[in-house]
Amino acid sequence: MENNFPLNALGLSHQFMAAHIREGAFCIDATAGKGRDTLFLCRLVGESGRVLALDIQSDAVAQTAALLTGEGMAHRAQVVQDCHSRLGDYAAPCSADGIMFNFGWLPGGDHNTFSHADTSVAAVRAALDILKVGGVMTLCLYYGRQNGTTERDAILDFLPTIDNRRFTVIRGDFANRTGDVPIPVFIIKEA
Repeated sequence: MENNFPLNALGLSHQFMAAHIREGAFCIDATAGKGRDTLFLCRLVGESGRVLALDIQSDAVAQTAALLTGEGMAHRAQVVQDCHSRLGDYAAPCSADGIMFNFGWLPGGDHNTFSHADTSVAAVRAALDILKVGGVMTLCLYYGRQNGTTERDAILDFLPTIDNRRFTVIRGDFANRTGDVPIPVFIIKEA
């Protein structure tokens, strides 16, 4: 796998996951979108691992499934159409080695369809329980345009409430970039 990661929220998230996820892992792409993160995770977990991908949009599920089939990775993943807040219906507590989220809208899709604060905070809360000790999670917060800043603000307000005896939460900002610059967040479950 190529290790040249772009210096943006998604590239840093991929780099973080690549440093922590090994062959045989179970990972979740909680916001499948076009399937690029799902494919990335399938490559990380290898033949003996598995990936669960969720998305609420049928177009995203279809695109993810098609990408995985085209790349010969469909056997490593289960792709489900459902809301990310229902992660707990598909994964047991303390079962996942890694979980990725990209909040906002489907890249290249309808920008009037996007994730929302109430389900997104619930999804992160569920994901914290699903992570194994030693597991990692990334959140890429895309905001602005039609979805505004409500979801971003709700997630950023939630982060400090996460138990610091069990989790380390790292938030990154690009101080010298302008506009609605995506925000990367990295979470490690320590206990």
